[in-house]
Amino acid sequence: MKVVTDTARCVGAGQCVLTEPAVFDQSDDDGTVVVLVEHVEGERLASVEEAVDMCPSQAISLTAD
Repeated sequence: MKVVTDTARCVGAGQCVLTEPAVFDQSDDDGTVVVLVEHVEGERLASVEEAVDMCPSQAISLTAD
């Protein structure tokens, strides 16, 4: 699955980074989400799905590769 983010919607809460720090980071400039790994699968996919669900601004989604 491909990780898609909308930085315009991101409020910089950081829940994604706390959930899956190997996939997400935050911009030093404004705190918005930065994707470190664009394609995920396996166990990592489960934690990214959790990050999608936890995002307060719904700025993260997954699409089929």
